[in-house]
Amino acid sequence: MFYWIYNYPSMYMGALFAVAFVLATWLGIVILRPLVRGWIHREQRANDMVGFTLSSFSVLYGLLIGLLAVASYQNFSSVTDIVTKEASSLAALYRDTSGYPQPIRASLQDKLREYTRFVIEEAWPQQRQGIVPTGGSERVTLFADELLSFQPSRKSEEIIHAEALRQFNNFVELRRARLANVTTGIPAVLWWVVAIGAILNIMLIWMLNMEVHLHFILGGALSLFLGIVIFLIAAMDNPFRGEVSVGPDAFQLVYDTLMKPK
Repeated sequence: MFYWIYNYPSMYMGALFAVAFVLATWLGIVILRPLVRGWIHREQRANDMVGFTLSSFSVLYGLLIGLLAVASYQNFSSVTDIVTKEASSLAALYRDTSGYPQPIRASLQDKLREYTRFVIEEAWPQQRQGIVPTGGSERVTLFADELLSFQPSRKSEEIIHAEALRQFNNFVELRRARLANVTTGIPAVLWWVVAIGAILNIMLIWMLNMEVHLHFILGGALSLFLGIVIFLIAAMDNPFRGEVSVGPDAFQLVYDTLMKPK
């Protein structure tokens, strides 16, 4: 729902959310203050009732926002863990191929090296745009065909080959898990609930009756924090998009320390 925020620096977008919420609150206070005082606050107890309603609503809405923030952070951490494990599995597979005889050893390692460069240089930029990269499947298939064509001639080669096949299957599972999370995110229906709740929260702030400078300060503080929290959830909602995202650092480390030609 907030895909457009990923095209700009996170600091600027966070400030934009905060300013937009504060301005909406202040503008409503200025425009509706005379109407609210004459229509709602005819009785002295009206302000207490509005405050009670705002407090009750804030509890329910805060619970929703808190759960969404926790869910988006857990999803972000889960995707980070998947990427780290995939890179580690790729490194282990590369080391396993070191036990194969030439020339298949060099061929297998070249394919893994080329796949790693593809993930870093081509696949990750596509993921940052919310696009599931497809070029890696062909490279994985070519590697699998050559790996499965190998026929061990010694007991040591059988052990190495069995371990390489096991590690390859683990790598494929982790890769599929990463690709499945490229488009993951909070469902749009939940974002609509968040948006409606934010509007209701600001409207209840408008209805309070107090000194105008105090109304500006307290209403601005509440709306400021509300805007920042909603931006935080949106920034972490898609783990591969924007500045607050999972990067290819784990793959880059594997390539630099293990695969890069000396």
